[in-house]
Amino acid sequence: MSFLNKTVAFHTLGCKLNFSETSTIARMFQEKGFIKKTFNEPADVYVINTCSVTENADKECKLIVKNALAQNPEAFIAVVGCYAQLKPEEISNIAGVDVVLGATEKFKLLNYISLSTKHTHAQIHNCEIEEADFFVGAYSVGDRTRSFLKVQDGCDYSCTFCTIPLARGKSRSDTIENVLENAQKIAESGVKEIVLTGVNIGDFGYGQFIDGDSRKKKEYNFFDLVKKLDELASIERFRISSIEPNLLKDEIIDFVATSKRFVPHFHIPLQSGSNAILKAMKRRYVRELYSERVSKIRSLMPDCCIGVDVIVGFPGETEERFMETYSFLNNLDISYLHVFTYSERDNTEAVALPNAVPMAERKRRNKMLRILSAKKLRAFYEKQKGKVAEVIFETENKNGFMYGFTQNYVKTKIPFDTELCNRTTQVTLGEIDEEGHMTCSLKQAVVR
Repeated sequence: MSFLNKTVAFHTLGCKLNFSETSTIARMFQEKGFIKKTFNEPADVYVINTCSVTENADKECKLIVKNALAQNPEAFIAVVGCYAQLKPEEISNIAGVDVVLGATEKFKLLNYISLSTKHTHAQIHNCEIEEADFFVGAYSVGDRTRSFLKVQDGCDYSCTFCTIPLARGKSRSDTIENVLENAQKIAESGVKEIVLTGVNIGDFGYGQFIDGDSRKKKEYNFFDLVKKLDELASIERFRISSIEPNLLKDEIIDFVATSKRFVPHFHIPLQSGSNAILKAMKRRYVRELYSERVSKIRSLMPDCCIGVDVIVGFPGETEERFMETYSFLNNLDISYLHVFTYSERDNTEAVALPNAVPMAERKRRNKMLRILSAKKLRAFYEKQKGKVAEVIFETENKNGFMYGFTQNYVKTKIPFDTELCNRTTQVTLGEIDEEGHMTCSLKQAVVR
């Protein structure tokens, strides 16, 4: 079947890893002759890449499918990814869906495209998750000035709240050689910053995919990858998306502190500041270790941005245990929080745990931590006032302004200037505007 000049549009839910995979699938379509459209335009094919973490995933998926069909009632609708792996039957019952593809089949989507007629009932193609034992590389280009580069997939941890191992399988990763090759391809597209992504990137090297064979031996680790990437002169910045505190070793922190290319920004999941809750979650650390990691970072990189994931309302989280978390975070020298409200997930251990927290109380605690996050971020930005920083400005003109991030993840704004698009620019950081962005002024001409 010829796909020349046919059109395709994509919608991505969830994490940076999903965005890297959607971009890779999009390139596969374009190589076969498809023209890429935005999701709010008429298209022949709509691809929805789903997330298992998203709350109300079924309702959200139905709405997205409805919006696609409003653009073209005869369009071919494909739903892929994590939620498609976990709940394929639910998705297949959504009116208008033609195919549902799970963890391994999503990269074979082109094999299932049929533009001649709509299916009366969605076809389901997903494997047993144990069969997801190979690695498929992915990266995003063309969507923004940063690129998300997938280096690892799956997870061997057994956190009691999490469905990701059920949706993505065991931990496995790319080779260092392939990561370097993909990073070079990204550089050749004009991108200056790469964000390393995965489910558990600190576990890089485990189950790596070599010469068509999935191995379980660690021949190298994440620190080895970091050192190799730091030598890649064609990329200006590398950013670590998220790393478990027990896998964020001293050697990594020490290296980033003096690195040529890795920026002073860590996102470190905490989930709870109560050791009792961490134990119930089956996390692999205690809060004392987490505090040590933050102190180590601050001692070497005082201006480092430190982000934290935290879950509120986990079963057994009494008011006292929640306040342990609140006080722990309030006293911790961090920069911002990503706050998640615990929601029950099928086939997880936490569903069977006693002492569920009422939903209204979960929402109250979420609001308290989001307010705390805003205060933390404001305080972090206040400390940056008057400092000179390098910003890579994005290309979009938003009401006469353009935005970009410093190395330590301060979001800045400046009057739009085409000369600054995707250019590394030295600025002096100024005031914080009403939207929480830092205004800045040019320190000198564009650096590079």
